[in-house]
Amino acid sequence: MSLRLAQFIEALGGTLEGNPDLRIDRLAPLEAAGPQDLSFLSNPRYQQQLAASRAACVIVAPALREAALARGACIVADDPYVYFALATQLWKRVHGAHVAPGVHPSAVVHPEAVVDSTATIGPLCVVERGAHVGAGSWLKSRVTVGEDCHIGARCIVHAGAVIGADGFGFAPQKGQWVKIEQLGAVRIGDDVEIGANTCIDRGALDDTVIEDGVKLDNLVQIGHNVRVGRHSAMAGCVGVAGSATIGAHCTVGGGGIVLGHLTLADHVHVSAATTVTRSITRPGQYTGMFPIDDNARWEKNAATVKQLHSLRERIKALEGLLQNNKIERP
Repeated sequence: MSLRLAQFIEALGGTLEGNPDLRIDRLAPLEAAGPQDLSFLSNPRYQQQLAASRAACVIVAPALREAALARGACIVADDPYVYFALATQLWKRVHGAHVAPGVHPSAVVHPEAVVDSTATIGPLCVVERGAHVGAGSWLKSRVTVGEDCHIGARCIVHAGAVIGADGFGFAPQKGQWVKIEQLGAVRIGDDVEIGANTCIDRGALDDTVIEDGVKLDNLVQIGHNVRVGRHSAMAGCVGVAGSATIGAHCTVGGGGIVLGHLTLADHVHVSAATTVTRSITRPGQYTGMFPIDDNARWEKNAATVKQLHSLRERIKALEGLLQNNKIERP
């Protein structure tokens, strides 16, 4: 089913430059879009692709209006990327399969669990005793919500996610491990999305907390007693160790690691594959990965890095000699 450009404008706003009755058959990336497709350009660096694109219509910022008109129809929006995101939601509402609220026959919901009447519990999900699933939330397939864990309103939890497994807590005793029972739960706010096979462990004593609007990608591990601030986002394979605190509006790139008991201030952005080994108290972008290189040069650079401490000590000794006038200045 196609949509007219006028339908996008009616639903999402923006300024249309072109035929409102032009029909759109699909949404597509700029370089692959065809004559019946809607696309977008948010980064001016790709303006050459705009001129070459075959798209029926392109969503652009006001600064690119003239360039877009030179090739055809356009929708002018303050933030083309956000507009395109909203366009995908509109498209899915019109074309996607409708999922009715309720509990799938194969799901297991404990009699003492609370599932809002507008929530959707998918195939083979398990909702344990005392758990709560809020209004409009959707658990896809094979999601487990542990005992006493709380999921807020309008959340999406993708297949295989586990909310409220035991945190990793053991006390060493004479070469063996004594289990520390995890007595807390997990509290997830409203409008949270949790990716496939992501695990959020229950707290040891207090709860693990995921605040409103957080977005977690697939295969993310959140340890016990972690707190993730509102509207933060983490890409795939991120690991956050126990009792770490992530501020609001933070991002962690794919494969990033945050060690336990650390704190990240609000608006901290951690690059992919970076390991955070100390608390970060100031907003900003942080990167800690060793750059890729061909192996021979990488080994030489790694060997040099191992010598930095001794080189530092030698420089300090030389500076001391200079200050004490024990060697002549050149």
